[in-house]
Amino acid sequence: MKANLKTLRSRLSAALAVLMSLTVVTAVEAYDRVNGEGFASRSPVLATQGMAATSQPLATQVALDILKEGGSAIDAAIAANAVQGLMEPTGNGIGGDLFAIVWSAKDKKLFGLNASGRSPKSLPFEYFAKQELESIPSHGPLPVSVPGAVDGWFELHEKFGRLPMKDLLAPAIRYANQGFPVTQLVAYYWNRSVPILEKYPGFRETYMPEGRAPQEGELFRNPRLAKTLQKIADGGRDAFYKGEIAREIDRYMKENGGFLSYEDLASHQSDWIEPVSTNYRGYDVWELPPNGQGIAALQILNILEGYDLASLGRTSPEYVHLFAEAKKLAFEDRAKYYADPDFNQIPVEELISKQYAAERRKLIDRERAAKRYDAGNVALRHGDTIYLTTADKDGNMVSLIQSNYRGMGSGMTPGDLGFILQDRGEMFSLQEGHFNQYQPGKRPFHTIIPAFVTKNDKPWMSFGVMGGATQPQMHAQIVINMVDFGLNVQEAGDAPRILHSGSSQPTDEIMIDGGYLSLEDGFPMETRRALVHKGHQIRFESGPYGGYQAILRGDNGVYHGASESRKDGQAAGY
Repeated sequence: MKANLKTLRSRLSAALAVLMSLTVVTAVEAYDRVNGEGFASRSPVLATQGMAATSQPLATQVALDILKEGGSAIDAAIAANAVQGLMEPTGNGIGGDLFAIVWSAKDKKLFGLNASGRSPKSLPFEYFAKQELESIPSHGPLPVSVPGAVDGWFELHEKFGRLPMKDLLAPAIRYANQGFPVTQLVAYYWNRSVPILEKYPGFRETYMPEGRAPQEGELFRNPRLAKTLQKIADGGRDAFYKGEIAREIDRYMKENGGFLSYEDLASHQSDWIEPVSTNYRGYDVWELPPNGQGIAALQILNILEGYDLASLGRTSPEYVHLFAEAKKLAFEDRAKYYADPDFNQIPVEELISKQYAAERRKLIDRERAAKRYDAGNVALRHGDTIYLTTADKDGNMVSLIQSNYRGMGSGMTPGDLGFILQDRGEMFSLQEGHFNQYQPGKRPFHTIIPAFVTKNDKPWMSFGVMGGATQPQMHAQIVINMVDFGLNVQEAGDAPRILHSGSSQPTDEIMIDGGYLSLEDGFPMETRRALVHKGHQIRFESGPYGGYQAILRGDNGVYHGASESRKDGQAAGY
């Protein structure tokens, strides 16, 4: 017993020594503002006729231009997404997937769109075992699945669009031909991706025209992408999935050891789905059901609703501890149950029920961090993404997220098409019998999730936070920051964030050591010290805390826009 106590004291002393060495980097950063929270980077942007918030200022301006021309919020979102695919190839593009939640002012309801693609029909599960692979590679031809974004655009446009698709794609085509200045964060990630991706056919020609990645402020052109977007503008979605573009992708994949085929592209379709929700202290928080991870945010909120968080305080060790434990519980279910519903009967209703949350809550020890949890019994970290939200004068609002997944995608850059194919197939499990087991024609587990909040059956906030497994954690934190801690829409995003990593994953990893916590600058040393005493591992990390955009609609119809201070973006309205 004494030996165990001695060992425990030794470990605590070592952990505290590490924490003390980080004191200098955990000081609160404050802005010289005469009101509001000291950590807020700016006031919310206010407007009445329209609003856009994206991670690229030029994309935000394009969205506003579309709104001013009479386009709907949906038109503006499509145009902005097309521009971001060009200007932020580090996070998205037409080689990736898309999800959206739309508030229709006319219908007075939310619509959900799952525009994610499926695995190649010609790639059998047994192939991976024959290649002696224990997991699907992160790059190259094997993780490539059907890109769903373009079909997603046309589905959204058919249902809610006003302006011709040619008008919506024209700004992206113009910028692709004429060039645009590369922003700071995009330049950083672009240069970081080059050593990994430059070996894949077509990448250097498209993304390294001068033999290197562009630097911040340099002009970059992508005439290949301009031609591809023009074909889509002229020929519609079939130009991508059944025309020259599809045939070029098929040819390229066959030449380079891939399986994605013309047939896979030609048979692709998006699905309109019902968003699901939980009520958190009077606010209905909406997410899309699996194959995405959105309901993890709802599970976290349901568990935490049982505690008086407001009395604990936003930076208290008690709150951080409860948040981390609730996240661990939700992510065990995420690892076991979240997958393509076409291949599984996923118990979504049970997972997001208050009764289930109450049972899971009983497992939390308020004084001690758990090393592991098991997934509940219910009746039958690397992500690069963009998130944007738009709103128009009629009250329509769009919450849209789009991604190539890891880094700039698979590296596979077909011919002269000007874009990279996604590597989302990496997210399949190779464990036989797993809900998320790889199967031909199946959608992989997805990390990208849009969110929406309504109150009294009226739209309140469209929001999202990009960044892999960070996303459901930050969705929950944004809601808690506003509902429990009274922050405004910009402060809720600027507030220092909690990130727990190391949970069990849908790709077969199992948490056995409790994972670890990363706390952004702004959490007191006393909080970090107390969390170590509760058994948490604390690490200092820079950069993994996600990227947030939001639009809140006031009772008087005024839009309040917010943009991520950690990214290159902008919220703007008129």
